[in-house]
Amino acid sequence: MGEEILMDIKKDYVLSRLREKERIDGRKLDEVRPIEIETNLISKAEGSALVKLGDTQVMVGIKIQPGEPFPDVPDKGIIITNAELVPLASPTFEAGPPDETSIELARIVDRGIRESEAVDLTKLCIEEGEKVWIIFIDIHALDDDGNLMDASALAAISALLNTTVPAERFELGDDFPLPVRDLPVSVTSLIVDDLFLVDPTRDEMSLGNRLLTITTDKDDNIVAMQKSGSYLLKEEKFYELIDVSVQKAREVRQILKEI
Repeated sequence: MGEEILMDIKKDYVLSRLREKERIDGRKLDEVRPIEIETNLISKAEGSALVKLGDTQVMVGIKIQPGEPFPDVPDKGIIITNAELVPLASPTFEAGPPDETSIELARIVDRGIRESEAVDLTKLCIEEGEKVWIIFIDIHALDDDGNLMDASALAAISALLNTTVPAERFELGDDFPLPVRDLPVSVTSLIVDDLFLVDPTRDEMSLGNRLLTITTDKDDNIVAMQKSGSYLLKEEKFYELIDVSVQKAREVRQILKEI
């Protein structure tokens, strides 16, 4: 009961500030929290990155090994994405097999990378129809203060940018940098009536799980979109949100280019 009361208090406080077009942390409605990116933190991984999006923290590790290609794409490498949400990261996470939240998170990150063709999978073919490189993207939420989607997507592409294919280890030639050719960036917004809050915090999420995640590539093309929760969005607001998401993705992409 005490937790429900606390959530109601947070919700009322967030709403009261929004009536003044203000957010509880002082940000503008379309402002992303400060971003910090550290790479190559896991020595046993082929690539890794830690992303801090405000107080939300996500670690991504990349492992690569040879394996059989999918029958329908015998000349392309494979990407497999998994997400782990440990109880220490949030009181809402539970130990056990992946739940709907972690599965959705992995799919959103995977789709952005795959649909933008961020990795040139044709260059990861070792022997057509027999052997290709398989990329395992493992997402670990360390601290959830809201918007794990964007933090995870950013950590994934940051880790991929710093990944080396371990060819020497498997006696398949010389090691080489993973062929990353695009920088997909996702921007998630919380829909509150006729307003949208870019990069929502956990306290702001007390208003409900009405989210829209828009992922764009380096040419501003929308490559993926994910709607969570039940809500209606007016057409003009939808296009306004797209424009804002594209602009915010450009800003985040500049940070990626500097790592």
